[in-house]
Amino acid sequence: MSDPAEKKEGAPAGAPRPYEPPRGATTSLRIAAGGRELPLTVHADWVVLRKEEEPVAEVFHVAYLLDGAPAEGRPITFVFNGGPGASSAYLHLGALGPRRVAFDESGAVLPPPARLVDNEESWLAFTDLVFVDPVGTGFSRIVDRKQGAPGEGAAGDGKGGKNEFYHLNRDLDSLGELIQRFLSRHHRWLSPVFIAGESYGGFRVGKLSRRLQEGFGVGLSGAILISPALEWTQLVPTDYEVQHFVDAFPTMVAAAHFHRRCRGLAGDLPLGDVLRAAEEFATGELTRLLVQGERGDGDARTAALERGAALLGLPVELLHATGGRIRIERFARELLRDRCEVIGLYDATATAFDPYPGRETGQGPDPTLFVIERVFTAGINALLRATLELATERDYRLISLEVNKAWALDTEQHVFERHVGATDDLRYAMSLNPHMKVLISHGLYDLVTPYHASDRLVGHMQLPAPLRANLTIRHFPGGHMFYTWDRSRAEFRDTAAAFVASATGA
Repeated sequence: MSDPAEKKEGAPAGAPRPYEPPRGATTSLRIAAGGRELPLTVHADWVVLRKEEEPVAEVFHVAYLLDGAPAEGRPITFVFNGGPGASSAYLHLGALGPRRVAFDESGAVLPPPARLVDNEESWLAFTDLVFVDPVGTGFSRIVDRKQGAPGEGAAGDGKGGKNEFYHLNRDLDSLGELIQRFLSRHHRWLSPVFIAGESYGGFRVGKLSRRLQEGFGVGLSGAILISPALEWTQLVPTDYEVQHFVDAFPTMVAAAHFHRRCRGLAGDLPLGDVLRAAEEFATGELTRLLVQGERGDGDARTAALERGAALLGLPVELLHATGGRIRIERFARELLRDRCEVIGLYDATATAFDPYPGRETGQGPDPTLFVIERVFTAGINALLRATLELATERDYRLISLEVNKAWALDTEQHVFERHVGATDDLRYAMSLNPHMKVLISHGLYDLVTPYHASDRLVGHMQLPAPLRANLTIRHFPGGHMFYTWDRSRAEFRDTAAAFVASATGA
């Protein structure tokens, strides 16, 4: 029997329902930040992206806007995380927003349940904030054009095909469209505009720093790259290249020193001295060892392997067996093997017991990324549904491995030319807009996107003095999400405040 409503409207049975965009929520909030009380209007809402006049995606965002501030003077910062497949909740509730999830002072996870606390280090003291969930993450969804409703599948587009939004360039364009539409909707085209992204989000920032200005007409006052992966080659180590192992080595030495396993340096050395010694070895003896391989001088090779093993706190036999190429996953499992513990890839100071110490490969949980999933999931749902009064039946996708697995390139280069990186785009953007400031920050104990990689890349950017003066590099104790450490979060806030002031002439 057909639906009476369909008969009344003259629509055939089974016809797609008319598209209705999701309904957002607008609330008022008062917070204390920067030593003063701030009245805010908060929009938890969606921007609908269209193709050939049809809705194709709904991009969710949370915007904190200071009441009564003139658009011409108040900066606005668009924020996203990485993955690809991660929502913006990590930066939203970890460092920048008005409330944050509670950790201990060194970023360790507290016993459940999760707790939300006021964030004294919120960036709202000096900029409005818009937290953006890319398509497929958070509450952002693909719109199934056949059904006129948001799709729940990660890789489907409603036609059984691969989703266009899980491609490198289409993802960037969707973020550009959102920023452009937001500036129009809220009359913010005359505001100083910043973009900030973490991890793959930092890669996005590098790419968008050029694309927003050249393709969307959005001038940028600044770009903030947090634990960025600027070049993909640094993430995929092989037996035939050098850079990944040189970049990761100083962080591995820092981790060994932290856990008191480093035999090559005094145990009471300050972290800065540890890193300088490790960098000197990595760019000298280790580089020669890895470049020369077995063709190198036997005595020099043996000496370098022994020195490397001492610095890393590993058996010298392991370095001989690998030719000095220690992958971060193996290091994380081997450093504290005698205690049946593994260290975190995203924060090498964190540890967890290895549930399967007798197995050849590590199969236990990383004590960083997935351990914190429950904390941020509970925190973001409580904030959005209770504090911001957003009514939706959708599940909030904190991080989607389906999106990550579906990610693809949509570049036009020949397969042999598909080097994927963002450093060139950043250099181009700095030349295109010589007034744009750039801030790059890492956690010193992050093995996944090590700080030394960005330091090395900046050293190859060949920036003339006026442009080099626009680029600031500042690293902090902690891991990939170094801002979960109390001291680092406060120092990062101070660094960002000074950066924004410098970029806006405040």
